[in-house]
Amino acid sequence: MEHVTIYTDGCCLGNPGRGGYGTILVFENDCIELSGGFRHTTNNRMEIMSCIIGLEALDHEYDVTVFSDSKYLVDSVSKGWAMNWMRNKWRRSNGSPAENVDLWERLLALIQKHRIQFVWVKGHNGHPENDRCDQLANAAANGSNLEEDGGYTARNIKL
Repeated sequence: MEHVTIYTDGCCLGNPGRGGYGTILVFENDCIELSGGFRHTTNNRMEIMSCIIGLEALDHEYDVTVFSDSKYLVDSVSKGWAMNWMRNKWRRSNGSPAENVDLWERLLALIQKHRIQFVWVKGHNGHPENDRCDQLANAAANGSNLEEDGGYTARNIKL
């Protein structure tokens, strides 16, 4: 099985606020950078989105290592929290509703298609690919023609 390394980062200028994601896919002989921005979203949504975008870019089953500086993303998957939320009809262990259900559903479906290991890296600590993903995410959040994050706005604000 081929291996790909995916580096991810999300940002939010204000939380909630304008947001962006940056994703780098590193194959044996190729490197692809992906990014995008949203008008109104949250940091956690962009962290999850950065991983989704990377996995959606894969055209077949891979052995994947995902690097992220988001404990929320890494722990929610690696420790099985997101799967538990789904099994509990999107309720957390304390009974409160899970957040970002639309994105967790997308991510969990993608995870089933690959063999994935999630690795946490300390953000803003000189990790070249994490720093580059941060640059991509911030540039996207500061860009024009930002998309609407329908999963966030439908739940939280009236535009």
